[in-house]
Amino acid sequence: MAEPIAIASLTKTYPGATTPALRSVSLDVAPGTFLVLLGPSGSGKTTLLRCLAGVERIDSGSLSIGSRVVADGRAHLPPEQRDLSMVFQDYALWPHLTALDNVAFALRRRRLSRAECRARALEMLSRVGLADFARRYPNELSGGQQQRVALARALIADTGLILCDEPLSNLDADLRERMRVEISALVREAGATTVYITHDQAEAFALADVVGVLEDGVLVQSGSPEHVYHHPATPFVARFTGLAGELPVRVTGHEGDGRLKLTAAAGAAGADGTRLPGLRPAGPYPLQPGDDALLAIRATGIYLLRSAAEVPHLSGRVADVAFRGRGYEYAIDIPGLGRLTGVFARHRADRGDQVGLRLDPEGCHLFPADPGTVPSVTAADRGPSPYIAVQ
Repeated sequence: MAEPIAIASLTKTYPGATTPALRSVSLDVAPGTFLVLLGPSGSGKTTLLRCLAGVERIDSGSLSIGSRVVADGRAHLPPEQRDLSMVFQDYALWPHLTALDNVAFALRRRRLSRAECRARALEMLSRVGLADFARRYPNELSGGQQQRVALARALIADTGLILCDEPLSNLDADLRERMRVEISALVREAGATTVYITHDQAEAFALADVVGVLEDGVLVQSGSPEHVYHHPATPFVARFTGLAGELPVRVTGHEGDGRLKLTAAAGAAGADGTRLPGLRPAGPYPLQPGDDALLAIRATGIYLLRSAAEVPHLSGRVADVAFRGRGYEYAIDIPGLGRLTGVFARHRADRGDQVGLRLDPEGCHLFPADPGTVPSVTAADRGPSPYIAVQ
């Protein structure tokens, strides 16, 4: 049966460390949810997973799995009593056991006969497509096959919570994509609550029901993949979930309906000087005329114009072009502003060409230039989109 998770003000500091690895993390996870914790190395995602598993003791706060408080800074339930399974980055298979016996090992506490354990293990190996490899040892299996054995071992334990520690990071790109689909299908079929950590935003968005973004031990945003992508709470969230680039801009006035007039830094070329689309700030930030701001631009927020007759917001030079099958991906140098990457278009432009660009407000997020005015923790539900343009 899938277990809910309740994390309240969880703090963890490692001995000798000057700053906490986790700082007042709070998050509720509904039963059966596929939660992906996303963040760079050192953000605290692995520490949070280890606290859930019981490998690490928390300093303060509380952590509940199902109806049980498993840690509260004083009490600490050991891993073997938390009724959970883990899928490890390095597979963690017993080298002296066959694939069949590795999977059957997860049933050792069920007090089943050896024959029944092996029969169930063979059935689970069949579900992950490895029945023909049951008698092979881990060193006789490929990386993808070993990962499927590890997944089968986690699923057969039939726990209410599955923890996945970057299980695809050791695989090549094609195999990672195939294993991502398999993990998603099998875990959801099992109905367990799943906590999965990764530093790959594409993987996170593809797998998750809920994404939690961690920065320096703080949970800076959580919500559906669509919500986190379209409404990033901070510049860090915007950057880590994929930007074509950032432009320094200045607020020059109001355009009505909360929209701000913007100009790019000196040196940018556009049809109307340095004028950009009017935008609302990405949140209730006190931006006023004369303030400096940061315009974060998704790759989906830029259009490469086909015709000189179309009016651009910015002009630049093609620094690089790569054919991607369905079209072309560009790196564009904007004079005085820097480079935008990942700009997609179906038509071809050559290196060195001067091109015009239009900005799509749905992919543009406006933040204060001073990071101190951006809140570090934001509720998952921020309401309607604050990103609206006038041009």
